[in-house]
Amino acid sequence: MDLRSLITRQKIMNALQTLSNLRVAVSRSTLLTISALTLIFFIALSIRLLPMRWGLELSEFDPYFQFQFTEKIVEDGYTDWLTWTTRESNRWYPLEVNVARQAFPGLPMTAATIYNILFVLGVPIQLYNFCILFPAIFGAFACLMAFFVGRDVGGKAVGLLSSLFLALNSSHITRTSAGFFDDETVGIGAILLFVFLFLRAIDKDRPEKPSVVYAIAAGLTMGYIIASWGAALYPVAMTALFVLVLILIRRYTRRLLLSYSITFGLGLFIAINVPKNSTSYLRSWAVLPVLGVFALLCLNEILKIVRARRNKIILTTVFFLAIIGGFLVLASLGYLGSIAGKFVGVVNPLQRQESQIYQSVQEHRLTAWGSMYYDYGVGILFFLVGMFFAIRDLTNRNLFILIFGLTALYFASSMVRLTILLAPAFTILIAIGIVNLLRPFIAVMKKPPRIPSGRKYITGHVGREFSGSVLILVFLLLTLTFSLPSPRMYNHAYSPPTILTASVPIQPTEAITEWTASLNWMKLNLPSTSVICSWWDYGYWITVRGNQTSLADNATFNTTHISLIGRVFMSNETVALKILKDQFNGPDGPPTHILAFTTFYRDGVDGGFGDEGKWRWMARIANSVNATTQLYSEEGVSWNYTEWNGGTNTTLGFATQTAEENARPYFEWNSEGQTTIIYKIMAAAKQYRGAAGTWWAPPIDATEFQYLKPAYFSEGIDLGGLYAIVAIFEVNYQQYELDLSVS
Repeated sequence: MDLRSLITRQKIMNALQTLSNLRVAVSRSTLLTISALTLIFFIALSIRLLPMRWGLELSEFDPYFQFQFTEKIVEDGYTDWLTWTTRESNRWYPLEVNVARQAFPGLPMTAATIYNILFVLGVPIQLYNFCILFPAIFGAFACLMAFFVGRDVGGKAVGLLSSLFLALNSSHITRTSAGFFDDETVGIGAILLFVFLFLRAIDKDRPEKPSVVYAIAAGLTMGYIIASWGAALYPVAMTALFVLVLILIRRYTRRLLLSYSITFGLGLFIAINVPKNSTSYLRSWAVLPVLGVFALLCLNEILKIVRARRNKIILTTVFFLAIIGGFLVLASLGYLGSIAGKFVGVVNPLQRQESQIYQSVQEHRLTAWGSMYYDYGVGILFFLVGMFFAIRDLTNRNLFILIFGLTALYFASSMVRLTILLAPAFTILIAIGIVNLLRPFIAVMKKPPRIPSGRKYITGHVGREFSGSVLILVFLLLTLTFSLPSPRMYNHAYSPPTILTASVPIQPTEAITEWTASLNWMKLNLPSTSVICSWWDYGYWITVRGNQTSLADNATFNTTHISLIGRVFMSNETVALKILKDQFNGPDGPPTHILAFTTFYRDGVDGGFGDEGKWRWMARIANSVNATTQLYSEEGVSWNYTEWNGGTNTTLGFATQTAEENARPYFEWNSEGQTTIIYKIMAAAKQYRGAAGTWWAPPIDATEFQYLKPAYFSEGIDLGGLYAIVAIFEVNYQQYELDLSVS
């Protein structure tokens, strides 16, 4: 039979007609909303993909471990990581710790699952590249979730503006740009999804069956957040606070009890099954209030049943006595968990963590108000207006957003890193402020107002012009915030990954390969049994990119371990090798190489971006841990040193300031400081580069090293008068042992 006889023009027309009848009716408003959301999604995605201009690399430090974790799941399955140790992952040498007890599996398991699906579908992409693109995609999806939350709170206009502002928010961009493969990537979107589901679950106007479904979904989402991010304590405690406020203002309903019970019951069940949390999670200070609020909800339900006033008083008294008594008993028996060290400074900014390791992390510092203005600009004014309108119409949703915004603002002010938590609440409140402020002017633009005069109405003649000028003014103010004089979101997104700036805070015209070249050299030239001693900042890079074993990284919790590394760098070679052999001697022997990173200007003055800026923390940390101080109290250095501090000398460091007050400050090391390993390596790096000009200290010839042999220096290209060099030295234990036997 001829095929052309089966396919006729009429049959084709009938088939097309049938397809046209299947189309879903979409209103013009819905079509415009979908179009706007699609545009916002691609704007958010495009901005977050800008770092790809520098090359496909992971950014910062923690994402390298997250990639390693994801790779472990992809290669060995979803359960083998439960017995994965730091020794197997080449970390924290020679310690052997279960990785499952130290890391959240949410992000790696999510990424591994999606990657496995893409692999089955035949999508040709490497896992490393996929993990680089993952944050940008999920960051854009978080912007879509902001729309759904904003729409439920204040309508489509609020939802669209919330989505757009989050897409352009610099804090959110910084943590979701391509390469920033860390917990925040999934955390912010998941928090917004949880807020959306929970607020729908407690809606008393919604039928009970859908509310239960929303509550289950909210519980699963809460469990996912807890399994993915340490900051999950914030949405957990914030939601409990919200429900407590509802009880206090007498908005208790059985729907609230039902939804709260399902959500937190399911969420906390998932939480205690995360190896890092275990059952001790229920005893943490952020979770105990959750249980207390649940008890209050139960009390309210009982009081609704009990009729007699006298019985209500008795029940209430017994309840609070039981709560207080139980709290005291648990505290006396030691069952109450304490607040983790880094969270103390968040809850109470006046009580900062005294740990030198904690203080050395830049992300833990207090947030300057200038950085808030840099992020939001004139949006801060609209945030205040949004709070006013939310208080004026205090629905449950508005109350939640108010609590979200105020608590997030408080915590973001306590720690720089937590500005990411403020972004979604802030943008939603900004959108509420703008929409409510402009609503009457938009109404005038649509229809001129009629001014009553006696029994007649007079049509206003200047209403539209005035309203139009207000709309234009607001538009210009927002433009100044997000686009002019320089697009702030581009400044954040267009910065290259840290490893491609050689860990120097500059924005070069092309990628700087000092670190990538050094790590590739390690990978190709060092034996697999090599162990690299470096400061903890570079641990992840050495382990993942260099494929070598490191002593410490950003997640090392053993303060004695890190302080001993600091003591190695701040000691002379003899003492340093003694520490390496005594304290870091594992299955592959003591560390085989020592790595240092230094930056300096053309005239030899320290740049301050490498170990020349970190050696003070090495000294402070080593001297602050009692175990380290007791072990080597009579060996190495005396720890009496002075540091330049705004024109005065304080006893904090090894060096003595010799520059005049208004000159560029530099340090002149004393004779004792010049014997330390960190000084010798940095001086050797400067000599290797041969920078022109007057040296701030005489360069040390490499032959003056007793037990260290130069193995590798990075190129040290000129970065506009600044140089960055990675120096790797091999440790000669044979000569050290020989000298010991002779002595």
